[in-house]
Amino acid sequence: MSSERNENGAPGGRRPLPARLDPGAGRTPRRRSATPSPDPADRAPRSGDTGRRRGHGAAVAVRAVAALLALVVLGASGWGWYLGQVADASVNRTDAIPTDGNEGTGNGGAAMNLLLVGNDSRAALSPEQLGQLSAGEESGVNTDTMILVHVPADGSKASFVSFPRDSYVEIPGHGWDKLNAAYAAGYFGTPDGATDTQRQAAGAQLLIRTISGLTGLQIDHYAEVDLLGFFNLSNVVGGVEVNLCAPARDRYSGVDLPAGPQTVSGEQALAFVRQRHGLPRGDFDRIIRQQTFIAGMIRKMLSENVLLDLGKQRQLVEAAAGSLTVDQSLDLFGLASQMQSVTAGSIEFQTIPYVGDDEDEEGRYILRLQDEDTLHEFFAQLSAEPEEPDAPAAPATVAPSAVSVEVYNGSGIPGLAASAAAALETAGFAVSGTGNADSSDYTRTEIRYAAGDDALATTLAASIPGATAVESDDAASGTVQLVLGSDFNAVGQPTTPQAPAAPVEGEDARTAADTTCIN
Repeated sequence: MSSERNENGAPGGRRPLPARLDPGAGRTPRRRSATPSPDPADRAPRSGDTGRRRGHGAAVAVRAVAALLALVVLGASGWGWYLGQVADASVNRTDAIPTDGNEGTGNGGAAMNLLLVGNDSRAALSPEQLGQLSAGEESGVNTDTMILVHVPADGSKASFVSFPRDSYVEIPGHGWDKLNAAYAAGYFGTPDGATDTQRQAAGAQLLIRTISGLTGLQIDHYAEVDLLGFFNLSNVVGGVEVNLCAPARDRYSGVDLPAGPQTVSGEQALAFVRQRHGLPRGDFDRIIRQQTFIAGMIRKMLSENVLLDLGKQRQLVEAAAGSLTVDQSLDLFGLASQMQSVTAGSIEFQTIPYVGDDEDEEGRYILRLQDEDTLHEFFAQLSAEPEEPDAPAAPATVAPSAVSVEVYNGSGIPGLAASAAAALETAGFAVSGTGNADSSDYTRTEIRYAAGDDALATTLAASIPGATAVESDDAASGTVQLVLGSDFNAVGQPTTPQAPAAPVEGEDARTAADTTCIN
């Protein structure tokens, strides 16, 4: 694809936003160096680098997710078209999608696979910010953490799969190496004279070909983000809530946090997602940290104090778009529209299936992944579109006049049985008696019926939507018992919904609604 921009910097020849809409108006544009190091080999980090260099790279995918989600979640808000225009005027574009080596399983039309990575460029940071964030020196072009996002065509959920940096994979044209070396191999494998923009595109394309071969999927879109963007995002939302099982202190990452639920932002947010030393499972606990922070960002952006604050929405979109680089064809507003019905509970985080720790022929630590067939099956299930269930046969019903109902008050509200009985008679039911239930602490309304009286219970349930129907030996044949709970509103009205079920627990699969403590 072409990465050509018009004289005003708008991709694909589109006209830019007018100054009154352009968040970049009056600011010095962010530029990346177009001159590679005199000796590229000196700049390419080794896959086994440790210490601070590893720590900074660990946060890049988290920054990418947070920035993209700010655009997606807020782009689906009431003034999403406007925010989409602001984002499109600010976001950077790159020719990331390869024309070959990305022929995995198709995505069934509007379904989407998006690869989120990050760069640790310090180019946009001032000396003061470098010190504040403990950012240190430039860490090269390796990508230490990557996340594949799958969104089905109906936008009903989203699946995030993390790829550990040390995963031992086959990089097309370069043999077997750690996954975090793929981008660097493409970046520095370009011909002499290539521009930095061309190097970045080559790095992204080789990484996509590697992930496509690993997963058996076609990667449709690509997004990366820089360090400053994440710092700004976490500050704009007023911090993100996390929950630690124990205090976290680490001199390498700079994290210094107490145990328990708390809000982190700025430099401590970066330190939280960077920490690897001192964690029981090292990089795996760091991945859980990243997923937890992303989940907290999702919950924060879906909260009323963001969704109802138009000024904060614009600040978030400006911060996100200005720090993002995406592929040429990614439609941010279209992605926002597709994901507008996604809730925190329908966003699931996982880690790619692996075998365990190992060493390569050079004695370096690597992570052995499951075999190719197992991985392809895992990602095929992840991306499979839900099958349309066969429509169940309509349950049998009878005329309301054929239903004899006994009404019992279990709500603790005086007179509720009498008023409900009167409403049922108005609706055509035959009320055979009223009284108090065996307890006044029923929270849910129940319809009890004898074996074989399903049609009677179904007919009554249609007039009290949300009530629980149960077969019971206490109900006499031919008579249905209605036990009113505190959730009962009125005949013909749904009962008050109960609290949602507890979120999925555990480290291998969590949702964005999960707030249990982590290492």
